[in-house]
Amino acid sequence: MSGFEPFAERDTRYSHESATAGPWSAAKELLTRAEMYWLSTVPPDGSPHVTPLIGEWSQGALHFSTGVSERKGRNPAADPEAVLTTGDNTLSEAIDVVVEGRAERVTDGARLNRPAAAWESKYGPERHFDVQDSTFRHACHVALVFKVSPRTVFGFGKGTTYSRTRWRFS
Repeated sequence: MSGFEPFAERDTRYSHESATAGPWSAAKELLTRAEMYWLSTVPPDGSPHVTPLIGEWSQGALHFSTGVSERKGRNPAADPEAVLTTGDNTLSEAIDVVVEGRAERVTDGARLNRPAAAWESKYGPERHFDVQDSTFRHACHVALVFKVSPRTVFGFGKGTTYSRTRWRFS
């Protein structure tokens, strides 16, 4: 998905009249550089579950890891729909991004190597993971890896010219 450009449209209901649809490159850059993300999933009882986490945007999806027994790793089995958010949490010139998609477990060792290397590059050597048995391993910890491939991404531009852009991937 590296050269893929999703269809972008400005939502006139929530955008200043002079605003234009934001470029996908700005949203992708934010998803790549962000240190923290918020993941929203739905457990079997139907209540919302939201948690902060670290992650890595690569191969056209946001990757995150979780312990085997953690809710954010168990919830996708009941309902794979997920929402990831990140942004600058200010009202000044910035953009916030909301990614809607499905949380799918990544088990292919070759596909796990890139996120493992990117994690260490992005977060430092304390976030070094070895790939073994379809999981991330660090000391005695085992982590499952999931990806959320976008179906729709919303960008909320802030500052003097508010805008809302929707990028569709289907």
